[in-house]
Amino acid sequence: MPPRRSVSVRSILAAIAAAAIAATAAVAAGAAELRGTGDLGVVIERAKGRVQIVDTTARTSLGVVDGLGDLSHASVVYSRDGRYAYVFGRDGGLTKVDLLERRIAKRVMQAGNSIGGAVSQNGRIIAAQNYTPGGIKLFDAVTLELLADIPAAPGPDGQPSKVVGLADAPGQRFVASLFDVGEIWIVDASDPRQPGVRRFRDAGRQPYDGLVTPDGRWYLAGLFGEDGLALVDLWNPDRGVRKVLPGYGRGEEKLPVYKMPHLRGWAIAGGYAWLPAIGRHEVLVVDTRDWREVARVPVAGQPVFVIARPDARQVWVNFAFPDNAQVQVIDAESRKVVSTLAPGRAVLHLEFTPRGEEVWISARDDHRVVVVDTASLKTLATLPADSPSGIFFTSRAARMGF
Repeated sequence: MPPRRSVSVRSILAAIAAAAIAATAAVAAGAAELRGTGDLGVVIERAKGRVQIVDTTARTSLGVVDGLGDLSHASVVYSRDGRYAYVFGRDGGLTKVDLLERRIAKRVMQAGNSIGGAVSQNGRIIAAQNYTPGGIKLFDAVTLELLADIPAAPGPDGQPSKVVGLADAPGQRFVASLFDVGEIWIVDASDPRQPGVRRFRDAGRQPYDGLVTPDGRWYLAGLFGEDGLALVDLWNPDRGVRKVLPGYGRGEEKLPVYKMPHLRGWAIAGGYAWLPAIGRHEVLVVDTRDWREVARVPVAGQPVFVIARPDARQVWVNFAFPDNAQVQVIDAESRKVVSTLAPGRAVLHLEFTPRGEEVWISARDDHRVVVVDTASLKTLATLPADSPSGIFFTSRAARMGF
């Protein structure tokens, strides 16, 4: 019988030590990859069909995610935890992007042409607004399973109306406008497989976009086909649609509109709504207590985005062609333009960091994103990006209407 081999205490201890070192190294490597999502965001690179994931604290790019299709008019909403970005593409694609693993988690082709969507109050439902075919679809936020398909009313041409201005509202509701038929809908998605729809007809001619106020009470839709806006009290929907600012351009010739203005950027500051005037070089100031116009601010061109800094001290404005190389800053107290910046050619979008100390500006034709200090107005960083357009930070996940 062969002699038994003895194992020394020293070799056993050495093996244990080696295993402990390896385990410590693995934990350290994993810890280096761990991070929160609160300072993350995405920049749409429209020409490449991809998003760039950025760190707003470090002012740097973490990487890109390809394969998102046509992003020529893309928008983004976030999961409640800020980990997943839901990207709505012009080709009708809905893509769920994992920001931490920097990959596509799920992608579905849900329409022929889609321009945006929203997340329900509880974070469980993704709603998509569609141009072609018009309508609203509801999806499970985890799996992107289709839960409901709500067709739009037919327009004058017999085709389903384009749906615009979709926003989330309290009570697992969504509110949207139907461009071709002049209606506003409230969709109750408490039971997302059997949603209820309340239609408000005669909301106005060609509502083109809409917003829900930060308190979730008011839905405001801009009207492209007439002066004025349509207002719905979501606390008291039985009151119907109210027209506000009727005839604000009466007696004035409307200029050609080169790019539709947007209302989604939280243009609410100090109890006032700051709104782009259609076909005019003006920002309208409206008292949100009674929804009456209180002032107009002359600006450099036709406003596209009118966005309030989170502390409501400033309102920043970018413009349609041919004035889209400029960004202007309005002092909310004096209601006057106090600065004009030239961050680059074809400024398409701007986004404030969560507390508003910086603003990120996309300059499409210069292929860069410019980070500006909102107090000193100095440029803090410039990030290369291929034809950047929309910029969306994860802080939107905790804000209604974003």
